[in-house]
Amino acid sequence: MSTPDRKEPGPVRPSRVAVGPLLWRWAKRAFVAMLVLLALGSVGIFFVVRHYEADLPSTEEIKGGRYRPPQVTRVLARDGTLLAELFTERRTVVPIESLPPHVKLAILAAEDAHFYEHEGLNYLGMLRAMLINLRSGRTRQGASTITQQVVKNILLDPERTYRRKIREVILARRIEQELTKDQILELYLNHIYFGHGRYGIEEAARYYFGRPARSISLSQAAMLAGLVAGPEIFSPRKHPSKADQRRQFVLGQMQAKGFIAPEQKETALQEPIALATAQSASAELAPEVVEIVKRTLQEVAGPGAVLGGYTVTTTIDPKMQEQARRSVRSNLESYDERQGMRGPLSPPKKPPKKGSRGAPFEGTPRFEDHKVLVGEVTDWDDELGLIYVRVGTVRGVVRLDDHPRYNPKKLAASKFAPKGTLMRVSLLAKEHESKGEEASPPVPLRLELGPQSALVALDVRTREVLALVGNYEAVPGGLDRATQARRQPASTFKPIVYSYALHTRRFTPATLVDIRPGSVRGIQATDESDAASTESVRLREALAKSVNVAAVHVAREVGPANVVSWARTLGITTPMEPDLSLPLGAYEAKPIEMANVYASFASGGMLEHPKLITRIQDPSGNDVALPASPPSRRVMEESEAFLITSMLTSVVDRGTGQMARSLNRPVAGKTGT
Repeated sequence: MSTPDRKEPGPVRPSRVAVGPLLWRWAKRAFVAMLVLLALGSVGIFFVVRHYEADLPSTEEIKGGRYRPPQVTRVLARDGTLLAELFTERRTVVPIESLPPHVKLAILAAEDAHFYEHEGLNYLGMLRAMLINLRSGRTRQGASTITQQVVKNILLDPERTYRRKIREVILARRIEQELTKDQILELYLNHIYFGHGRYGIEEAARYYFGRPARSISLSQAAMLAGLVAGPEIFSPRKHPSKADQRRQFVLGQMQAKGFIAPEQKETALQEPIALATAQSASAELAPEVVEIVKRTLQEVAGPGAVLGGYTVTTTIDPKMQEQARRSVRSNLESYDERQGMRGPLSPPKKPPKKGSRGAPFEGTPRFEDHKVLVGEVTDWDDELGLIYVRVGTVRGVVRLDDHPRYNPKKLAASKFAPKGTLMRVSLLAKEHESKGEEASPPVPLRLELGPQSALVALDVRTREVLALVGNYEAVPGGLDRATQARRQPASTFKPIVYSYALHTRRFTPATLVDIRPGSVRGIQATDESDAASTESVRLREALAKSVNVAAVHVAREVGPANVVSWARTLGITTPMEPDLSLPLGAYEAKPIEMANVYASFASGGMLEHPKLITRIQDPSGNDVALPASPPSRRVMEESEAFLITSMLTSVVDRGTGQMARSLNRPVAGKTGT
């Protein structure tokens, strides 16, 4: 049986797949995946931002004029002479409107030329810096805009970490939305560091060029702008050649960015670099005045005084203040030389009697007592200039370099005071407690070999303090004996007694007063006048010769209690008792109060409290109200003031103050010992 012919099968062809739908499916999958990644990334970024936003500092402190960085407080004399600068950071804030355009443009060219164009961040710069830092494995490069630098310097700490950088970016965007560009640039210009302890454009301009920032030239502005990148590296005082190269770079950048024309650049390059002479206030001129200013600022400004920025004008005459300081020091040094209080000192020939005034102190001294004690030299260190002194149970040390008054010849410690020398000292600190077997370090001591002095000069018409000296040393924080110390006025108190006697109308300058020695119990003849053969002298002569017996007789006649009240009326505030030692100046008074009593005599009987500060301006230039002072008032008739002043001229003309006649001018006064 035959079968039909069967057709041989041909080659198998692959089935055609639809390429278009497949690509479309993959495209959709990729798109969805990308959306998911973007969503996840957005969520991740959201949570990252929220995480770093949680404890971000507030921007409120730099908004709406609340920016109060530490500034310089300047204390001025009456003629504008700088007496002192008080600061924690040497800075003076200035408004951006006061700066010329080339100052701002120089900073922008050096630091952030596109500042007014971006929104606070330089994204390309940040990406480049991130790649470099990732490649190096550590933070090596930043890409901070001016806005970011404001955030870093004012709101954040300067640590270089990714965490701080993220916070910086967030805050930069925030303040760009809350502040104008000019406000941000003003913050920057007033906050950045320019080297040599100067912060902000104003202090930099004053220090380097001796003029305010509003007055500096284009060339000077370019040099200051160049400092920001490296204040110490590009300092014109330390490295003038590097500073000049940096200035040229900034000027080149300004031209390249279209900030200045080529001819302006060439003119600026031709300008020589002329630095101002470095000046500072004389620290030794009036530290007592500066301390009073500090206390007054605390009173009128409260906690804000610490931030500074104030300008305080005082009544001090700088020339008179300098002469007053020189006079006080000269007189004390002359006294030291006459009394043998300068080195070299020597041990006593025989030990002083135990318990006597010159005997070494025994027991444990207390710093809180602030007493002058006698100690004995036990050792010295010539290399370090130290003298070791035993004061009772305490071992102390004197730094000889701190006492040039007593060592004008600059002797070595061993030559200044050999072992066994007795010296008057005071403790400068408490004794340290010893730890275990270790000996405690020696207590710092101050030499107290000679006396101290104070001086107050008042203008009797205005009662302004023209000069004020409170001690020899002129150190900040030292004891101001002119306004703080209480000392016995001795015979300078007698005019208060005699002025009250004139006020009662029971005495005149011609009234005879008994001066017989022994006529008052307890008062002995102390000088030629007391021991004179005459039994009485006129009141004028009694004051001129400073006769003690006469003063006691007058006080007893008018009543010691009345004299105390009279002294209170004249402005003496220290405690006094109504006894017969009062007219001899046995009770303490402040030198400035005694000087003001005499000023009341000279002004015709008007009492007015001394003035030291005439004006205080706050950081914005507004006047601050001064502490209230009692109004001036009449305390004695003009005729009474005239008579007591006339009597005081007799002290100089023919009494105990005749040395003052060498001034060759009318003088009224009183001596007191």
